Amino acid sequence: MTLLIPGDLCDVQVMLLGRMDHSIGTLSACRILCLPLDSLSRLLRQNPGLARALWWPTLVDEAILREWLVNIGRRSSEIRLGHLICEMLLRSRAVGLADGDVFDLPLIQEELADTIGLTPEHMRCLQTLRGHGLIESVGKRALIAGFGRLAAFSGCDPHYRHQAKG
Repeated sequence: MTLLIPGDLCDVQVMLLGRMDHSIGTLSACRILCLPLDSLSRLLRQNPGLARALWWPTLVDEAILREWLVNIGRRSSEIRLGHLICEMLLRSRAVGLADGDVFDLPLIQEELADTIGLTPEHMRCLQTLRGHGLIESVGKRALIAGFGRLAAFSGCDPHYRHQAKG
């Protein structure tokens, strides 16, 4: 499971497999561009630097996956949710989709629960984060009441995504 935001590449590496072993769905309306395999292969042969550029997001995805595995295996529900919200803010900031500590997070509680490996009944962690004054709202827009505090609470190191700015 992953959450993509505008500008993210989706499954470029699947061209090496020849067949997808998963499905892709959307939670909201979006525009996509599908690159035919032969066109992408030709571009990569003609532009060797492009292959390196396409590997970068794959490596960042793997870093995020490692954090999500730790979330599921070792972190409490409040810390999982806090970490996810920090990550999504950082990713939104990186592409100019955040206004300070406010960004779009168009997920309902059930979708948030699925993302962090909880049942919807265990989403009281949302109220816990609000009670600690770490977030003010989550819904269509997420408002973090101080990124540094939420990052410290959830153990989110902004540098795990390997971007110059966090």
